[in-house]
Amino acid sequence: MNSAATQRGILLLVITTVGWGMNWPAMKVLLAELPPLTTRAIGGGLGFIVLLAVVLAQKQSLMVPRAIWGRLTLISLLNVTAWMGLASFSLLWLGASEATIICYTMPVWAALFAWLILGEKPSLARILALVLALSGLVYLVLGKGLDLGIAKLPGVALGLGSAVLFALGTVLTKRMPLGLPPSSSVAWQVGIGVAPLFVAAIIFDPLDFSHVSALGIGLLIYGGVFALGLCYLSWFAALKMLPASLASLGTVITPVVGVLGAALFLGEPFGFREILALTLVLSGVVLAVRG
Repeated sequence: MNSAATQRGILLLVITTVGWGMNWPAMKVLLAELPPLTTRAIGGGLGFIVLLAVVLAQKQSLMVPRAIWGRLTLISLLNVTAWMGLASFSLLWLGASEATIICYTMPVWAALFAWLILGEKPSLARILALVLALSGLVYLVLGKGLDLGIAKLPGVALGLGSAVLFALGTVLTKRMPLGLPPSSSVAWQVGIGVAPLFVAAIIFDPLDFSHVSALGIGLLIYGGVFALGLCYLSWFAALKMLPASLASLGTVITPVVGVLGAALFLGEPFGFREILALTLVLSGVVLAVRG
């Protein structure tokens, strides 16, 4: 493989993982100023505009064959609506570091769905991956005591729901490929997936920006334009330049960035509990991805 292309791919991978990882503490800060649905609807809308502009600039086709509209909508609801919506609400009960660890168990659940849907029999490594990930989650939730763990259960359920549904969407994409150009596919998924969040925000969230700070506006732009728009594009570009085994490290690096970012910028704990839980979960993720 061309060494220059590999270096560019690694740079793009780093940009992607840092952008996605830092969006978790950014979201936690935003939720102090805006409700979850409004936050995600605006961020998703900005991301869609960026992606649409890139598709048009690349002169990629936005045509969607009539036969795939159903599966495109289903995958969009799983990969975008459920992932963004449920993960955001989980932050109302969880710290940014906790939500990051829980939501990035997605590859472990994807391995299970690959067994159920694609018939990919789980290897010993993937069974061990599930055990490690669940052990990390249990310790993360109960490590500070049963009462505190029970208080966090709504957030844990929402975070796991986002991870499980995103994993299902990922496996269904493999089972029923859309056949669209990568940028066009992402743009459609974000556009369709954000639409229900917009409708829900209009119905349930008062769109009052009078108390939103300059920092909040900046974080909204960061989350929409960079984390959701540009980082998706850099991710796909990195996939073209790097071996799959190297590119998959992004799944491992992103939650580490999120946990460290939450500790540095939000002052969230980063002690033995967080380190052990993160280590167990990421060990499971590595085994699931490599398996």
